[in-house]
Amino acid sequence: MAQSALRIGVAGLGTVGSALVRILDKKAAALAERCGRAMTVTGVSARDRSRDRDCDLSKVTWFDTPAALAASDDIDVFVELIGGEGDPAYSAVKQALEAGKHVVTANKALLARHGVELAQMAEERGLILNFEAAVAGGIPIIKTMREALTSNDVFRVYGILNGTCNYILTRMEDEGLSYDACLAQAQALGYAEADPTFDVEGYDTAHKLSILTSLAFGSVISADDIYVEGISNITAEDIEAARDMGYRIKLLGVAQKTASGIEQRVHPTMVPVRAPIAQIAGVTNAVAIEADIVGRLVLSGPGAGGDATASAVSGDLCDIAKSRPGHQIAPALGKPAALLAPYKRAAMRAHAGGYFIRLTVHDQTGVFASIASRMAEQGISLASIVQRRKNGAAENADGPQTIILITHETTEQAIRDALEKIEQDGHLAAPSQMIRLEH
Repeated sequence: MAQSALRIGVAGLGTVGSALVRILDKKAAALAERCGRAMTVTGVSARDRSRDRDCDLSKVTWFDTPAALAASDDIDVFVELIGGEGDPAYSAVKQALEAGKHVVTANKALLARHGVELAQMAEERGLILNFEAAVAGGIPIIKTMREALTSNDVFRVYGILNGTCNYILTRMEDEGLSYDACLAQAQALGYAEADPTFDVEGYDTAHKLSILTSLAFGSVISADDIYVEGISNITAEDIEAARDMGYRIKLLGVAQKTASGIEQRVHPTMVPVRAPIAQIAGVTNAVAIEADIVGRLVLSGPGAGGDATASAVSGDLCDIAKSRPGHQIAPALGKPAALLAPYKRAAMRAHAGGYFIRLTVHDQTGVFASIASRMAEQGISLASIVQRRKNGAAENADGPQTIILITHETTEQAIRDALEKIEQDGHLAAPSQMIRLEH
């Protein structure tokens, strides 16, 4: 006997919500065949009912608030596309779970703050909490980590998780433009918000990374324990120096197991130009997983946009449509919320690796020797130390000079201690720049 149609309530009819309604309408017959059950949008909630959303809403019921939609007896699944870690999204999702509704959300901020609590609520009620669209848009990274890699022990996950930052860094390299000029272009094209802080300072990437960390290592989500550094201090000179040395600068989110705990960090990173992740340009996202059985996997694709994100949401809805009452529900975070390990933060300053350092120094006798000596005092081995010249010509002999250092593997604490001493020596004419190298 065929099941009745899966009734869907959509809260939030912005770019993603409108695209979702169009997809479910256009693909209705194909989805019913593939899922063994029809799916239909029966209720919606949005702030502005009069706005043209280019989708047919004539047969759906409008609700004044997301919470009212979540509690309605006319839906089986509540789709939260509002955004934000607090209300109305948070209370509406809780309302839906308390009312026995499955939940699909694209809200990384909500999950980073309340994901464990919501996962436990879903498990206790035998409900599904899906969130494929919350990380990397159309890339099926959540399903890959939660289901396909169950037999693997993951020891590292990293990636380009913010299209705005990747677009800016790509344009800076391709066209030799400043950070400010590229940011203005990104805002004009709609890739960056009027206030771009959440994206360019790394917080969006951090929220997504915290979710991947939980899935990778079976730990509670801990978004507050991430070292976060954005791209606003990256200069055209940094981009040029990286290119000359065979590197490309990317904003990466990195999570890995260490002897002292779990290390989570978001920061600009210099990666070799031949590395797969260095080839990811523009607004595209990419996620790499390193595990004991499969080795390294790299998934790339559109990390944002209405259609790509709505595709991930519709995939989550299809999983719910295929589920059957009484069957075991897979834990939202890969294993039962009650069994998630406490998060133990690794000491970030103990992170070991190579570093790119740019110093703007006064033109004084003995500066090179003094800098090399300060590095040696901290046990830092230098792979190279060069004075950069602009356009192949000698710089003004009376003005500040730029020195580029590349170190062998060392600790961040050692680098910071050396830079503090160099600054105290009075050699710096401008703040120093430090970018980690990843291989």
